[in-house]
This record gives sequence, structure tokens and C-alpha cells, in this order.
Amino acid sequence: MSSIIADQLKRFTDAPWKVLSIFSVLGLLGILNHAMWRDEMNTWLIVRDSQSFMDMVSNVNYQGHPLLWALSLSVIRNLSINPISMQIFHLILGIIALVVFWYYSPFTHKHKLLFTFGYLPFYQYLLIARNYSLGMLWLFGFCALFISRRKTYLFLATLLGLMANSNAYALFLSLSLFCTLIVEFIFDKNHRRKYFQKSHKLDLLLSALVLFALYALAIYIIAPPADSYNHGGTEGWFLTLDLRHLLRSIGRIFGGYFLIIPNSKKWLDLVICDSIIVLALAVFAFSLIKKPVALFFYIVGNLQLLAFTYFRFIGAGPRHFGHFYLILVAALWLAKISPESDYFLRKADKVNILNISPKAVAKYSNIIFTVILCIHFLTGITYGYIRDLIIPYSASKETALYIQVNNLEDQFIVASQDAKMAALSGYLERKFYYPELKQMGSFTLFKEPRTIVEHDEILRQIQDLLISQNIPEILLILNQELEAEQNDLKIDKINSFERAWIDTERYHLYWVELQ
Repeated sequence: MSSIIADQLKRFTDAPWKVLSIFSVLGLLGILNHAMWRDEMNTWLIVRDSQSFMDMVSNVNYQGHPLLWALSLSVIRNLSINPISMQIFHLILGIIALVVFWYYSPFTHKHKLLFTFGYLPFYQYLLIARNYSLGMLWLFGFCALFISRRKTYLFLATLLGLMANSNAYALFLSLSLFCTLIVEFIFDKNHRRKYFQKSHKLDLLLSALVLFALYALAIYIIAPPADSYNHGGTEGWFLTLDLRHLLRSIGRIFGGYFLIIPNSKKWLDLVICDSIIVLALAVFAFSLIKKPVALFFYIVGNLQLLAFTYFRFIGAGPRHFGHFYLILVAALWLAKISPESDYFLRKADKVNILNISPKAVAKYSNIIFTVILCIHFLTGITYGYIRDLIIPYSASKETALYIQVNNLEDQFIVASQDAKMAALSGYLERKFYYPELKQMGSFTLFKEPRTIVEHDEILRQIQDLLISQNIPEILLILNQELEAEQNDLKIDKINSFERAWIDTERYHLYWVELQ
């Protein structure tokens, strides 16, 4: 029976179009079911409601990510105002990335299948419409076109620049690959000689200009403005030496590989998980020892992301520290197509002491990689895709549908907290009055003078609106149960929508009018 299953699986994976077709159909069903949340919709609202192109650029400046995703959405926005168009575009990006992966990566079909339906490409970077899929696409494109550096660096420079403008984590991957290209160019005399024989004399200069221009744009947009909550010099940086924080940061690599975050409150959890991941990193690094280009990228890429994780941002989920996993995939991909050298193997004195053969390490590396892929595969299908089908990610979609069915979308709506209302604003295709801003709005910029307000202040502002605007009643939407009352106001609860995975995006609707 097992041989029959293995034979059928081999026939299935030998035809990539079958896998990609299933991936695409399931992806389409997934995005049509998926309830978008604030992080997905906020950029869409910035594109939709900014007054001009430069206003959009200025607003994106507060997001902490580069401009490319917003630019892409501005094109989509001209075609349709419905946010589902963003999801369709995001699905197409995910499919293209997997097409490149299937047709150009050197992995076995078994590994390709496991990766395809893994947590990142099948769920986090497919159903949740954000800029991370762009980074993965350009990374795979870079690996697929890596061989082109023998004649020109222009293609790779362009891809690195696009990668840098995708998201903050992709910027670090891009910088790591850029450093890798420089080191190879300097130390590989044979490669340098062949490149100058085949390339145009201005290729190096043109490639550098393209790359540096795109890097400058990415860094300019990511750098927070003076009034941003992300600004403030060293306040947002962790600049002290702290063993627990270091172990937490290393634990994010464990989370990227095994999708489990060690409990930072328990030393034992941190020590065990960090020991496992350090051992895994050592095995992967030694398996790349005869491939110096891939090894250099693997080491530098991990060190850069680890430094960012320790000093600046610990990461909020697999969408962030999953980039450690992408570094591993890219390093193993590059190892298959980069030149071989015994230099580091001869210098590895510890290998001789431990009497570990490269062949044995390669075997262990493959086993660990397969285990990691299996974990991502099972998590992607169950915890990611199937869970999203059963439990809405946000209650925004259901709430918006209720408002539309009951013809409430044209009412004067007061919504709070503003940062939790982006998905509702996107689905209803309209603005709300935000007490945090004391004005109409849709997207949220984390900058002054925005302030968090309590429920009693919300009711006070509603009372002022009812009187000054001569409005008979106001539809109030909160992401928490109302915990205040106002003697001069009559408040009737309409409905609650609490079926959501994100607990801050469960909504409560109220009618408010003067007594």
C-alpha cells in the first residue's frame, strides 16, 4: 500500500502544474473566505483616501515599511475600489512566487510539495494580503537568476532593489545578498575574470546606480518622521546587554524554523529551544562549507536579522521571524547552483577533532530540513488554512455585512479604537468619525496628535456631535463592550460580533441619541 501511495505521489509531483493548480484553487477559495484585518486594510485605505500621490507617500512613511506595496495597490485601486481586488492581486503574487520556486529551485519534488503548502507560502504570505509576499517573490527571482551574474549584475541589482522596497525584513535579506555578491566578486578571481570577458563595460556601474537608488528610496521611506511614534532616537532601541533578551532573540530563529516561540518567562524553555536551534544552525552551516557563497549568505543573513531582532524589534509572529526560514531555503537553493571550494573544509580543524564527515553532516542537514518542512506543512494546512476557513481572522467582514444588509452604512458612524477599524472602513468603502482624531478618517497613522480615548470621552464627543450637527442618532461601533454611560444619552445595543481569531477585532454596535 505504501509503495502505491509513494508511486502516486511521485506521479503527482512530477507534474508541477497539478500542484500549482491545486495551490491556486485552494488559494482563491481561501482569500474569498478570509476576513481581512487592520494590518491588511490600512495600506489599502492609505492608497484609497490619500489626497494625492505625495500625500500617499507621506502617509506610507509612518508605516515602517517601504513604498512598493502601496505603489502596487495604487495601480490596483485605479481598476477597482473593492478591497477584494487587493486580495486577488496578492494571490497572483503568491502563485507566481511558487511557479518560480517549482520550475527553478533545485529541491526534490517532495521538498517542493512540503514547502508549497507550508505555513508561509500557503497561509501567511497567501491569504493575508500584505507586503511579505513581494519579498518572497523577489528572493526566489534572485535565486532563479543568480547564474545571470556571469554576464550582468543588472537583473540581480534590480531584484535586490525591489526586495529592499518590499518590507523591512526583505531589506535585510537584500543587504545580505548584496554583501554576498561583493565578497564573491572580490575573492573569486575566476568569476571576476569571466564576468569582465562577457559583460558590457558599463554593466557594473549601471547595476550599482540602480541598486543604490532603490536602496536610498527604501531607507528614506522606512526612516520614521519626527512626529511618528516610532521616532525618538534610542528610545526604540534595546541597547543594553541582557542574557534573557538574547535568548529570546535566538528563540525567534527557533520560531522561524519550528513555528514554536519559546516561553521567555521560563529559562528552561529558552535554553532547550536555543540549544536545539544553535545545533541546527551549526549543522546547516557545516553542510554549506564547500559552498562559500551560500555559507556566507547564510551566516550574514542570520546575523543581520538576529541583530535587528535583538536591538530593534523582537518580532510579532511568523510573518516576521519566518524570514529566518526563508534565509535557510535561499541558502540551500544557492548552494546547489554556486561554485564549490574546499578552502574552508581544509581550515575546519574542529571537524578533524570531532571526526565528522561532510557526507554525514549533509545527511543530517537533509533530515532536519525535511522535519522543518513537515512542521511548516502540517501547520500551514491545519493551524493556518483550515483554521482560517472555520474561524474568521477578524469579525470585520461579518460586521460589515450586517451593516450593509440592514442598510446602516449611510448612517453617521462613530468608531473606536481607530486602529482597529481599518478593516470595517475598507469593507464598507467609507470613512468614520474617530474620537482619537476628533474628525472623520479611515486609516490610522501612529503620530501626534492622535491620542487613545476612554469610553466616557467617546460619549462626550457623541453628545457634542448630536447637538452641533443636528443628527437624530449615531451608530457607535466599538471593539470592546461599552463601559460608560451618559445621563443625557439614550444608548441601545444593536448587536455584537465576537467570532474572530484576533481578539481586538470583535465588534459591538450601539444606537446613541439624545434623551
